[in-house]
Amino acid sequence: MSNIQGLCRAITQNTSYDAFAPMFNAQQWELVASYLQPFDLAAGQVLIDQGANDRTLFFIESGALSVHVVGESGQMRLAILNPGSVVGEGAFFSRLPRSANVVATGAARVWRLTAIRFAEMANRQPGLAVELTLALGAVIAKRMVNKPKRVAVT
Repeated sequence: MSNIQGLCRAITQNTSYDAFAPMFNAQQWELVASYLQPFDLAAGQVLIDQGANDRTLFFIESGALSVHVVGESGQMRLAILNPGSVVGEGAFFSRLPRSANVVATGAARVWRLTAIRFAEMANRQPGLAVELTLALGAVIAKRMVNKPKRVAVT
């Protein structure tokens, strides 16, 4: 049995415009949890490196993550993501390099889903994979129509 309840609570309580909101019941969350790995971050720890070739998705259980890009004029903060949010969705779908850096602003806990584990989920639990994909697609769609958040699709 996983300890996915903290993440479930964070997702349920997230009322942001671009909230990640899959329609899973408790039993389905337990199945999803078997494909996820919890990962604790320290303040200042880098979760995603701009330019990296990685398709891992991260679901935020606790803490906050800062999304920023480094360009010619220095570093620019794009967004702060809070518990219940998802990050890494852009590269997950596009297979392009990461578009931004993501750093923990303080102690944080995330759950990661690698592309390989998602492929396993799609083979073994296709209904869960479809619902997860639709919920991720909704996050991207909402971030894309909200101009300030558009650049935060990582």
